[in-house]
Amino acid sequence: MSAAPATSAAPGPGTMAAFEAAKGFMPADEGRALYAAAVEAAALGLPLLEVGTYCGRSTILLADAARRAGVTALTVDHHRGSEEQQPGWAYHDPTTVDPEVGLMDTLPTFRRTLHRAGLEEHVVALVGRSPQIAAFWNTPLGLVFVDGGHTDEHAGSDYEGWAPHIAEGGLLVLHDVFPDPADEFTGQAPYRVYLRALASGAFTETAVTGSLRVLRRTGPHTPPTTPLTTTPTTPTVPPTGSAGGGTAPGGGA
Repeated sequence: MSAAPATSAAPGPGTMAAFEAAKGFMPADEGRALYAAAVEAAALGLPLLEVGTYCGRSTILLADAARRAGVTALTVDHHRGSEEQQPGWAYHDPTTVDPEVGLMDTLPTFRRTLHRAGLEEHVVALVGRSPQIAAFWNTPLGLVFVDGGHTDEHAGSDYEGWAPHIAEGGLLVLHDVFPDPADEFTGQAPYRVYLRALASGAFTETAVTGSLRVLRRTGPHTPPTTPLTTTPTTPTVPPTGSAGGGTAPGGGA
């Protein structure tokens, strides 16, 4: 598969400027590919959902695509940061720590990001843990963008919780998909989810850009019959749950 063709929808200069100014990790080429996927999916007339908000970098792209189509962008995060964003780890940003409680809180930064981009009215922020929200969700979705926790437990639960809600013809977009075993901590769990989605028969890959994979819902979703992996990969860091968002090298949200 190749990146989206040049004729695909592209974000305007203002949207890209807001994206590049926002705190986060997703590179511009992956951002443009995400935007093209979001515009395509939004044509179904259904909401676009992101798992892993972080500070709203990739949310800007989903929100602008949603605005164009007259639909809503939804973004799920507990805003306490995922595994590798905790103190002492490579992607920790001390400016995101709430000094009063001593924990990460990216929600205020996220809200400022949307305000500066002029996109607040096009986004609904769902503040909580991804599996808890997915458990009571019952609305079809045009797109699900998974960019939350990067352990098998969290990436797997995001896929299991949200993939069944993708409408026929809708898109599943996975970020930080790294096939190389050297990327065990940052990208192997998303890679295993990617393989699992393809093996399910419910999804067909349509585009690849960097670590971003775009898959279309082309068949019925069936519950998993085997575990995601037989080798646990949860790192020894403070437990934060799924939907930390945009955490690995090249990560977005």
